[in-house]
Amino acid sequence: MKKHFWLFLILFFLSKYSYSQELNLTIEILGIDEMKGLIQIGIYNERDAFPKIGMEYRLEYFTVVSKEMTVRIKDLPYGEYSIALFHDIDSDGECNLNFIGIPKEPYGFSNNIKPVFKAPSFESTKVVLNTNKIIRVELID
Repeated sequence: MKKHFWLFLILFFLSKYSYSQELNLTIEILGIDEMKGLIQIGIYNERDAFPKIGMEYRLEYFTVVSKEMTVRIKDLPYGEYSIALFHDIDSDGECNLNFIGIPKEPYGFSNNIKPVFKAPSFESTKVVLNTNKIIRVELID
């Protein structure tokens, strides 16, 4: 009986550890035209938050160093995420918009969704992270 108890306890802790594993999301960013500023990446894990400013699960910044960049978002728990990013050319921390609300700076979403008249949904941009993953995002001008 004691052997079964210890075996159960060991298996329980091993399964708990394997599900709480932190994963990495690598993002290949294509279409960078200007060699200045920052790439700002919003990582969302809630449908109602996407793609609202200030509602990100995590926010990451990377200095632009080339016309194509590969960045790694480390230590994400298993789950579903949507990514919204933009090239903050003037490094002012904001995605500058025109008078009707369309970004004036290059931007993109996971799954390379190109919005029509409104921001895309969490579902259309969703990435399931159940292992380390690589995605590509091409910037929209």
